[in-house]
Amino acid sequence: MANPIEQFTIRPLVEINLGGIDATFTNAGAFMLLTVASVTLFLTLSMRGRALVPGRWQSMAELSYEFIAGLLRDNVGSEGRRFFPFVFTLFMFILFANMLGLMPYSFTITSHIIVTFILAMVVFIGVTVVGLLRHGVKFFSYFVPSGVPMAVLPLMIPIEIISYLSRPISLSVRLFANMTAGHIMMKVFAGFVIPLGIFGGWAPLGVDVLLVGFEFLVAFLQAYVFTVLTCLYLHDAIHLH
Repeated sequence: MANPIEQFTIRPLVEINLGGIDATFTNAGAFMLLTVASVTLFLTLSMRGRALVPGRWQSMAELSYEFIAGLLRDNVGSEGRRFFPFVFTLFMFILFANMLGLMPYSFTITSHIIVTFILAMVVFIGVTVVGLLRHGVKFFSYFVPSGVPMAVLPLMIPIEIISYLSRPISLSVRLFANMTAGHIMMKVFAGFVIPLGIFGGWAPLGVDVLLVGFEFLVAFLQAYVFTVLTCLYLHDAIHLH
């Protein structure tokens, strides 16, 4: 049976050395570029016609726009409109990366913690900068819950700070763990198909087909959850509550 972890191996495609720095182009880098190219082509080609009565592809693109605009409006408010390009780009990148990872012989970049952690850190740093620029020193009042007795503040403030600093960890681990676990399960069941033969192999094959369908749902849900939490963090930075 093939090793289910082997699918996550990063392999060099083009050896590149820049002044002693290893800048080798890998399969992970290739699928990052493919993800960006896929999102760009999808949005560019689907909106090229700008038809008054949208077709199938234009409807999907417009639905994507409206979906993220609705998330920002519901979770951040009217002030969240200025952050639409960032949140929309984040959602589409994660969604397409997750979906491309389900294609045969592909590579799932969101199954690597370094990728999801960098995405989470971009959100964390960006939200913190927004809060500091908007509120200045008053931003730190976010760590002092309102209505809490003074005697309890020495305990509550460290808890609030730790909770805030743990955001990029929870955000990145959630996406990484879900994508990794799903792909491992599909690989494990697929590995039983041929060894069990023409009679016994139908059971794991059927389970694997169901898992593939389930993983498409998970791919969307994880992009959605990542985006919703980003909107909630923006809400906290803007409104401080």
